[in-house]
Amino acid sequence: MPQLGESIAEATIVDIKVKPGDEVAVDQEIIDVETNKAVMGVTTPCKGKIEKITAQLKETYPIGSVLGYVEASEADAARFKKQAPPPQTVAEEIPARADQEVKPARQEKVAARDGDGARPGGLPVPATLKGASFVSPRVRARMAELQLTPADLAAITGTGAGNRVTIKDLENFLHKIDNQSVKEASAIRAGVADAMRRSWTRPLSTVGSSVNLDPVLQDRQSRDPKPGPGLYATRALALALAESPTAAAKLIGNRVVQSNSIDVGVAVEAEDGIMVPVIRNAEKTSLADLVKKYQELVDLARKRRISPDMQAGGIATVSNFGTFGVEWGTPIPLPDQTLLLGLGAGKKVPSWDETKKKFVPKTEAQITLSFDHRSIDGGGAARLLKRVVELLEEPSKL
Repeated sequence: MPQLGESIAEATIVDIKVKPGDEVAVDQEIIDVETNKAVMGVTTPCKGKIEKITAQLKETYPIGSVLGYVEASEADAARFKKQAPPPQTVAEEIPARADQEVKPARQEKVAARDGDGARPGGLPVPATLKGASFVSPRVRARMAELQLTPADLAAITGTGAGNRVTIKDLENFLHKIDNQSVKEASAIRAGVADAMRRSWTRPLSTVGSSVNLDPVLQDRQSRDPKPGPGLYATRALALALAESPTAAAKLIGNRVVQSNSIDVGVAVEAEDGIMVPVIRNAEKTSLADLVKKYQELVDLARKRRISPDMQAGGIATVSNFGTFGVEWGTPIPLPDQTLLLGLGAGKKVPSWDETKKKFVPKTEAQITLSFDHRSIDGGGAARLLKRVVELLEEPSKL
């Protein structure tokens, strides 16, 4: 199989124009192959007689595969001897076809190829690439047809050259899925999946710390209505961003886009997914008003009445995953946001009291800040998180 183009890694046999015993001329088209771009011809390297055609109709072969043999003169055989890939190399590099018969090379037999001369090495797939890290245009076209992404192919063990995924591997994988319990993803599940895929195209990082929640829990008792720890964190993040406006920015192309207001989203679990309604001007919204707005948004989210406009335009989101008993996590910011603050579950831990010279219990939680590393560096993220912790431990400032 010749190299048919820079991005083409395999082709399917659609027509075999000769049979064993036929006399052929140099550069005669003897096999037609099809890629996702066009039908192309495979030509003979020299004149001679067709000794054997090993290729099968409708089968797909990677670049470098031996499709047949030509009985050639000693002069022609000597000319191609050093260029033709050794049979054992082909067998090793194409594990999917290890069961095929590979004949020892003889001087009078030359692998069929195109008329430009054989290419040493043959296979265009780097040996270091594995699985779905390299897919052929044909596989890519099938993926587009089924709305699949490279992440969906991660579980497939490739059997092609360089361990890449072939069209047969993909179809076998799809056949196995069809034999399992399958249902269509809901619109919200598909939306979350798409958002996370787009988010993951950025360089994301996370910094973390611990926070003493006792001041928040004590302050909460004096308030009516009573904010939850997640709303305290929302308010603290909004005030910290207002104090450090450079952190409330997005990098778009080579421009830093500064947010005109501190709009912070709150992650709300809805049926089969997460919705993130945004609280506008959170730095100017009191804790009491936050409680009211938050409850309204939660009710709308759980009824799936949150419009796209109500979820757009935020600079950051707060996720209180501690409500699920989780102590630590690295949540992913939405594609149009720079930051995501995560608050873990509070737990009693011993803390050394220097004045009392003994350990005393305190309620401690882990707090993390995930961020788009293009927009903010580790130092800036660390200072922002430190300020959030300070505000949470002095709730009177909220």
